[in-house]
Amino acid sequence: MFTEKLQELYQQYTGTEPENMVELPASGSNRRYFRLTGVKSIIGVYGTCVEENRAFVYMAAHFRKKALPVPEVYAVSEDQLYYIQEDLGDLLLFKAIEKGRLTTVYSEEEKDMLRKTIRLLPVFQFAGADGFDFSYCYPQSGFNERSIKWDLNYFKYCFLKATGLDFQEDKLEDDFQKMCDVLMRSASATFMYRDFQSRNIMIHYSQPYFIDFQGGRKGPFFYDVASFLWQAKANFPDTLRKELLEEYLDVLNQYQPIDRYYFYSQLRHFVLFRTLQVLGAYGFRGYFEKKPHFIQSVPYALANLRSLLKEDYPEYPYLCEVLKNLTNLSMFKTDLQKRQLTVTVMSFAYKKGIPDDPSGNGGGYVFDCRAINNPGKYDRFKSFIGLDEPVIKFLEEDGEILTFLEHAYGLVDASVKRYMERGFTNLSVCFGCTGGQHRSVYAAQHLAEHLNEKFGVKVELIHREQNIEQTFNRKD
Repeated sequence: MFTEKLQELYQQYTGTEPENMVELPASGSNRRYFRLTGVKSIIGVYGTCVEENRAFVYMAAHFRKKALPVPEVYAVSEDQLYYIQEDLGDLLLFKAIEKGRLTTVYSEEEKDMLRKTIRLLPVFQFAGADGFDFSYCYPQSGFNERSIKWDLNYFKYCFLKATGLDFQEDKLEDDFQKMCDVLMRSASATFMYRDFQSRNIMIHYSQPYFIDFQGGRKGPFFYDVASFLWQAKANFPDTLRKELLEEYLDVLNQYQPIDRYYFYSQLRHFVLFRTLQVLGAYGFRGYFEKKPHFIQSVPYALANLRSLLKEDYPEYPYLCEVLKNLTNLSMFKTDLQKRQLTVTVMSFAYKKGIPDDPSGNGGGYVFDCRAINNPGKYDRFKSFIGLDEPVIKFLEEDGEILTFLEHAYGLVDASVKRYMERGFTNLSVCFGCTGGQHRSVYAAQHLAEHLNEKFGVKVELIHREQNIEQTFNRKD
């Protein structure tokens, strides 16, 4: 039945019947999409909710009048269950930045597309709200306490309770109310896209076009920033997030003056709220509806949550306690551990060969300590190793090894930071000297302690020629 309706709309618009009709992959909603081809390629949509369809059709027309890049709606059925719209192709921004998402190393081309996208967001929010009739919005015309509670309970019932974690519901509800109060102090008359993320942006003729905005409503602009930059599987490194935030603020400042301190402090709350909301969606769409890409997104959202919780939210003490317990559940810790970095640091003697990399990744840094003044040439140090106080004192008073390590720290620190961002699990660093007894042992020991202290990573330290091994456990 629905295919006939879409074919009728196609014929009404083009004057000819479609030659072919293919259903497109399902999204997170219950709407169904089809590509109808013939004299013109058109997307046909069947949506079971009339109010939601009306919202999309109205918004698309309004945004096009504002010269914003959205698909044109060509025709709508009388019952408003079917409509046909412009075909923008198949390339989602999510796919266009795939290499960056998988490696966290974004090319200039990928960054440029992200900059274009984030710079358009304030235009949607402010220019898009000009003359907008918010009564068309579904299911709510505005971001209010009720909609906040819906999303928080979505998280509670569809994700948190599904884990089996014990918690006191009344205390959790108290903190939910506090979060409502904090979020509602940012009320504004701007358009809130609500699901502004890379899966809802198409790349058409090398420009971003915006789709799936039918859930939009009047609301604070912080929400969309949080949705986009903290999208779970977008996997943006902090440096790129900060760069894109500056791009956003540059355009936002054209619409209203910005108190940067307030902006960043308030944004944290929206990031936490949005993270809880998407976990609720992942729980429902993944665990209950069995849609695999939602389940695959859970570890990324939990990684965002762990990062957020490193800095306290004093407004919600019990909620934070529950969330920390949630992220530490064995069902989630196992996946986290699979993606956490372990650094193997080793001292060795060159005359016995450079060590193999036990991880099977082919090796990493190898630093040659033989140019440093050697305590081993003095008889009084021959019975000591680089962990003993006489050797430590000799090397540090001489000073050459301190300069050497300063440079080594700089190189290794940069790699550890990037390996952690990219989810790599192994890095090896070796220090060699003539006998593997003094200089290399000192250097390896100090690097291992430095990395564990600075980054909290697990370090496996091996002094090969001394048969000494030590583990520095991860600092959570």
